Amino acid sequence: MTSPLTIVARIQAREGAVELVREELLKLVPETLKEEGCLQYDLHQDTTDPRVFLFYENWESRELWLAHMESAHIRLYREKTEGAVEDFALNEMRLLAPGLGAVRGG
Repeated sequence: MTSPLTIVARIQAREGAVELVREELLKLVPETLKEEGCLQYDLHQDTTDPRVFLFYENWESRELWLAHMESAHIRLYREKTEGAVEDFALNEMRLLAPGLGAVRGG
């Protein structure tokens, strides 16, 4: 069995477009979690720069992730946020060493 494909996607909203981008990103979560092959789809917002959002995703395969990228809700997100995103970076990752899977308290 192959390991899941991990996606780290960083989205930076333009100044003045943070709420629009945030609202549209939040709409993606419930739709994506219903998709075949989606194991994890977590949305984060930077605590010091609210313009920066990050998705941490795990997919059963690259093919299923590629299908997600062509889905209707991703197309709609792109349409609604056109011109509102200043920067977008995406990394396809593979797990090298698993951790404990939980944050440890001090």
